Amino acid sequence: MAVDIQPACLGLYCGKTLLFKNDSTEIYGECGVCPRGQRTNAQKYCQPCTGSPELYDWLYLGFMAMLPLVLHWFFIEWYSGKKSSSALFQHITALFECSVAAVITLLVSDPVGVLYIRSCRVLMLSDWYTMLYNPSPDYITTVHCTHEAVYPLYTIVFIYYAFCLVLMMLLRPLLVKKIACGLGKSDRFKSIYAALYFFPILTVLQAVGGGLL
Repeated sequence: MAVDIQPACLGLYCGKTLLFKNDSTEIYGECGVCPRGQRTNAQKYCQPCTGSPELYDWLYLGFMAMLPLVLHWFFIEWYSGKKSSSALFQHITALFECSVAAVITLLVSDPVGVLYIRSCRVLMLSDWYTMLYNPSPDYITTVHCTHEAVYPLYTIVFIYYAFCLVLMMLLRPLLVKKIACGLGKSDRFKSIYAALYFFPILTVLQAVGGGLL
């Protein structure tokens, strides 16, 4: 006796995407990767992220947003010290850069144009590392179902760091050149050079340790 059984989606994060929906019918596609802004539910269907970040999500985002600002201030103080009265202006500029970057990041995130983000709820640590859970049913072919199950907590930090870096490169060199006359030419831009080192380090930290943090 042959029984036609609809195969279940393999892996933790493979799901079926909604192709068509009306009042009485829902048609889903084959199992695969969910589109950006969606994640699988318990029935292995891709569902849009419609929730709001929880308190711990905001605390995490705030921590990751504060890291570059604190490092900016540290290196500005380290390389300026008592040599220059420009340190205060550089501190204010760094605060302005990070604040504007945070606002722009929220505005360009979904929904666009408002200081609000929608998100998927984090259920377990593996939600941050979906690339490690692509199923391989025959141990040869891998079904790629990697997507941002913690949308947008993973990518929004990268976007924020990118805006921070762009704003720093646009604003800080002009300010330092104008007001940091008390420093030698090799010293006045060292805090900027330091940022070019710590931003890649922060990016790797987010990519590898975001879920652990």
